[in-house]
Amino acid sequence: MELNQLASNNISLEVAGRKLTLSTGGFAFQADAAVVAQYGGTQILATVIKGPSKEDLGYFPLQVEYVERLYAGGKIKGSRWVKRDGRGGDETVLTARLIDRAIRPLFPEGYYHEVQVVLTTLSVDQENDPDFVAMIAASAALRISDVPWNGPVGSVKVGFKDGSHFINPVEEELDFSQMNLTVAVGPKGILMLEAGSNEVKEEDYINSIFEGAKEAEKIMEFIEDFGKKYGKEKHEYISFYPTKEQIQKIDKVVGSKLEKLLKEHDGEKVDLSEVIQEAKDALIEEIKPITIDLGVNNLFKKKVRDKILNDKRLDSRDYDQVRELSGKVNLLARTHGSAIFQRGLTQVMTVTTLGAPSLKQLIESPEGEETKRYIHHYSMPGYSVGEVGRFGWPGRREIGHGALAERALLPVIPSEDKFPYTIMVVSEVLSSDGSTSMASVCGSTLSLMDAGVPITSPVAGISIGMVRDGKGYKLLTDIAGIEDFNGDMDFKVAGTKNGITGVQVDIKLEGLSNEVVKEAFEKARLARMQILKFMQKVISSPRVEVSQFAPNIEMMIIEPSMIGELIGPGGRVIKKIIEETGAEINVEDDGSVCIVGVNSKAIQEAKDKIEAVTHVAKVGEKFSGEVKRIQNFGAFVEYLPGKDGLIHVSDLADGFVKDPASLVKIGDKIDVVIKEIDEVGRVNLKPITPFHVSSSAGMGFQEKSFGQRHDKNMVSNFSSRYSKDRKPSRK
Repeated sequence: MELNQLASNNISLEVAGRKLTLSTGGFAFQADAAVVAQYGGTQILATVIKGPSKEDLGYFPLQVEYVERLYAGGKIKGSRWVKRDGRGGDETVLTARLIDRAIRPLFPEGYYHEVQVVLTTLSVDQENDPDFVAMIAASAALRISDVPWNGPVGSVKVGFKDGSHFINPVEEELDFSQMNLTVAVGPKGILMLEAGSNEVKEEDYINSIFEGAKEAEKIMEFIEDFGKKYGKEKHEYISFYPTKEQIQKIDKVVGSKLEKLLKEHDGEKVDLSEVIQEAKDALIEEIKPITIDLGVNNLFKKKVRDKILNDKRLDSRDYDQVRELSGKVNLLARTHGSAIFQRGLTQVMTVTTLGAPSLKQLIESPEGEETKRYIHHYSMPGYSVGEVGRFGWPGRREIGHGALAERALLPVIPSEDKFPYTIMVVSEVLSSDGSTSMASVCGSTLSLMDAGVPITSPVAGISIGMVRDGKGYKLLTDIAGIEDFNGDMDFKVAGTKNGITGVQVDIKLEGLSNEVVKEAFEKARLARMQILKFMQKVISSPRVEVSQFAPNIEMMIIEPSMIGELIGPGGRVIKKIIEETGAEINVEDDGSVCIVGVNSKAIQEAKDKIEAVTHVAKVGEKFSGEVKRIQNFGAFVEYLPGKDGLIHVSDLADGFVKDPASLVKIGDKIDVVIKEIDEVGRVNLKPITPFHVSSSAGMGFQEKSFGQRHDKNMVSNFSSRYSKDRKPSRK
């Protein structure tokens, strides 16, 4: 019996030819709401719990957790020692962020109750994306809970290929799709966009978004029906959002000071703490402290927005003007590639490190194991915004921004067969004043080219902001920090001159219109072209060679049937090559061999030895071998690394040989030719120049020739004492 069959309440809808089912009522009884969403064989449990009001925090304490269980895909953790599912990796954080960004704008302002939404993977069918199912489950659980929320949210994924859109592509379809787009919509329009793509044109992007939004609206209506049937009444709560009258009182006390701060704003972060304290000193007996905090911030926000809507931007820029740009490469002495990119007061330094293919990142999930050879990390310490910040694990924002930059650059990273390196890029935010993630994209492009990574095309990114009131809106190209904080939208677009590679859109409103989406894409395209033109002046193309400090890597292909020969019994052959050359050697099942060395000499030595080991010998080929073993019937000679052949005693010399050890010793070098290869692959050799044996060979005395190891005095003594008496008859 499936889990959703335990529930007494369920409804279904067909989406992209597959059944989507929502169930509630049979599990997690003590949660405020619990829903299982099933799509194909993928099932997600969503639970909602609300806690007491936390107004002292100063922000709405929403917590979204995505819990990935390996059992959902029938997997056991690969670690030898730890089998418990541990702390989720970056992918789980990104899924939680995705859902958070879609549902957060729909909570009412002034609602400060602690809310926790937990999504647990129960089953994953390897076809249907659990991210999509988790989004639907979260929306349905919030809708039927008693938590005040202006949802539901409908969401779909969209694929695109050769002008055609397909909704909720399965894993196999994503392999050839030019786009992987997530669209989330609410009752008033588009709420969130997230996408990676292979240089898709703006027009195709817009059409894909609108097609996805239509399907998402159907799911939103489906969840609303589910909520009407099985939902609870929303609980009453005390809103700490200031009333119109309270705002007027706060304005009388500190309004003029806020105007002064706004007038003196020079691009740095505005500190309102003194103004808030002054308002509290004057109004604490009439208005709650948290409401005063919100009131001062909202009053300042209103003044910022009024100025932008009715006058001009705070830094006097035109609405579609990009701030001053600067950049430089090759900054650091021993790194493989480095660059700095600055746009206004936003400054990001990015460093590229190249490593062996064996350094790929391994990722375990219910859907199986996968590896990453291009990895992007993002760091934004407190000093970048002039604050004392904590150090430790990267926060969700840092993980999300790193993933966005990684997604934006991945389409231009050369394939492994053309550039067989693992690539690690780290963006260090040195100063933040708006859209550091897009500055990271630009800086990373410069750094990759400085490192000699042959990217197919430079990538740049920009963010478009918006301020909207009841009368209209203004779109703001290249939003500064104060515009981002007090605005309504952060519309990030990254791409090349040919098209878009990454999109991330977050809003603080309950929805965007199609008109805003179209206009934002066009403004982002124009700004992107301007930035790309500037970046070409900093470094016009990738360096021809990688840094002298980067490892040398070379690929070669051997016959898969020869892999065993290269590895050798117990790995002895490949270990010996590694030990003798100092190179790192990695062999794949398809016969591809990666050689990593500190210099070209080590690589060439390893390559020569590999070619020798994997060489398929033929009768008549000549080699310089080394005696490895001696038996009474002949000598075994290593003619290629790890490959021995037998010189039979009858072929060793030009006469009778009683004891092969009297002619050769272990370690002797002998030039040999392959005489024959039998039906089971055994190789018989013979010397190119056989040993010469005198007439006394039957007594065990042999004469060596062609510079083999021998005692010349012994040969001369032998000749003088026995040549006359023992000379064979010529009759």
